[in-house]
Amino acid sequence: MLIGYARVSKGDDQSDALQLRALEAAGCERIFTEAASGGRWDRPELLRLLDQLRPGDEVVVWKLDRLSRAMKDVIHLIERIAKAGAGFRSLTEAIETTSPAGRMLLHMVGAFAEFERAMIQQRTNAGLAAARAEGRIGGRRKSLDAAKRREIAESVLSGRKTGAEMARLYDVSQPTISRIVAEYRTTMTADQP
Repeated sequence: MLIGYARVSKGDDQSDALQLRALEAAGCERIFTEAASGGRWDRPELLRLLDQLRPGDEVVVWKLDRLSRAMKDVIHLIERIAKAGAGFRSLTEAIETTSPAGRMLLHMVGAFAEFERAMIQQRTNAGLAAARAEGRIGGRRKSLDAAKRREIAESVLSGRKTGAEMARLYDVSQPTISRIVAEYRTTMTADQP
């Protein structure tokens, strides 16, 4: 049985009409559709599809990225499909796993995607190292300046105010207050002879 899977990202004003037409034209007898991010694993329709696969079935998608955005996840899903004795086909990329050539092509696409991810990671790390060498650090900027952080820590440590009161006063979370107090204690301990 040819089983189709169509997915659009949740929250977008996307339509799955194009995918559905392509899957119907390919001869899919049953089509699972859902609106969910391709980077998530908690996609109930995809999980239902995988649970219902039988030997000889073939899962069909319009494009590989409808199955998942990450190539390693695509390969994991295709391995799961293969364990059920089923095949896989992507209409747009003309990839299928029912033949040795199709499986080889899928792994070549996967290898190129993995290489691309490694190159991006390498460039990102080089950029971060260069920024650190110039004295810049990444991450989110602190919402409170040093004077406010000192005031919070001293107020909580002296007992004038509670952590909850300071959190409400400065519109931050209680864990943020706890971190500020802990950092202040550490610096005070380090400064003492």
